[in-house]
Amino acid sequence: MSLRSHDAPTTVRDAVHATARRAREASATLATATRATKDAALLAAADALVEATDRIVSANGLDVEAARASGTGENVVDRLRLDPARVAAFAQGVRDIATLPDPIGEVVRGSVLPNGLRLTQVRVPMGVIGMIYEGRPNVTADAAAICLKAGSAVVLRGSASAARSNAVIVDVMRGAIERTGLPADLISLLASDDRASATELMRARGLVDLVIPRGGAGLIRAVVEESTVPVIETGTGNCHVYVDAEADLAMALDIVVNAKTHRTSVCNAAESLLVHRDVADAFLPEVVRALRDHGVLIHGDDAFRATDPAVVPATDDDYATEYLDLEISARVVESVDDAIAHVRRFSSGHTEAIVTRSATTARQFTLGVDSAAVMVNASTRFTDGGEFGFGAEIGISTQKLHARGPMGLQEMTTTTYVVEGDGHVR
Repeated sequence: MSLRSHDAPTTVRDAVHATARRAREASATLATATRATKDAALLAAADALVEATDRIVSANGLDVEAARASGTGENVVDRLRLDPARVAAFAQGVRDIATLPDPIGEVVRGSVLPNGLRLTQVRVPMGVIGMIYEGRPNVTADAAAICLKAGSAVVLRGSASAARSNAVIVDVMRGAIERTGLPADLISLLASDDRASATELMRARGLVDLVIPRGGAGLIRAVVEESTVPVIETGTGNCHVYVDAEADLAMALDIVVNAKTHRTSVCNAAESLLVHRDVADAFLPEVVRALRDHGVLIHGDDAFRATDPAVVPATDDDYATEYLDLEISARVVESVDDAIAHVRRFSSGHTEAIVTRSATTARQFTLGVDSAAVMVNASTRFTDGGEFGFGAEIGISTQKLHARGPMGLQEMTTTTYVVEGDGHVR
């Protein structure tokens, strides 16, 4: 049935609310499900994803073709693209989640009060989680699996660019969990051809308990500013590597190159390089050469520009940029305090790294910067739910309330206080 354009917002609202209600009904079933039931569903979903690899990759090929035809940059296309190895990887992530302990029912703390009441704080499901995200169809499987294991239903709203990929992944996972006896509506996908579906999801207060945005700065800002449902803000990744005066320079070179070039389109890639004045003469020629060999454009200060004429001048805008490409900003700093001040000014609060042999300086840096993760003598690329042993992640929170850093199972729960008495009255 065709509808006039002025009817569309109401129609979209009704559709989103209907999906959220079904998700809420399904979540009530999941809240009391055993770990064995949830794990069986996850393992079935993982197997089904592998079996459907050809379908998923074929649908993704159409998404990639459309993205390229519309002029989408290759760094963004890389985040969108799936191949059999990437499908196998996120299917394995679903299996990994199944092997993790069930957070539901975990006792956070407990005590016996002076009046004899027994107080226990336990983890319980959120209920219904809304996920609004761009590109990256692997997020579809990750988010669905994490929410299911954490006892919550999930309503997914991906981007139009990944619509075909997401539709197949959700269809496969819904069918798999339903065959194990759980409601298919634990995993739902909203249409992505109208921005109104995202708006209605983030305003479905009372039907949706939490919204998580994952994507670029514009998407995250829009959700934070427009949502009436509580939001966990996942942030952009303007990540820094600081090479200290007491750094092992060979180690520093490996870390910088890995952090910048291992995969440029991800939020934990390094976007800015800081080098202590005392090692600049020795380190700058090596790191500039190595980065340029990997095709990296360097936006540098006078010291970096004096090292190589191919280095372009850096501005404050450059230092504040998340490039998500083969580009990096760079400058020489006078001290660790100077490095910390630079990071606190320009960082997005995601991940910073220091390379140093001084435990004292490392501690000063880790305490001085204000980010969700701080690496000492390790690449920024390790800020990741899988690398942290969480199985997978639903996003990396850069805010400070409820959750910060890679969000796995525990971060997707809330708590209830269970108070046991023996006829106590007040």
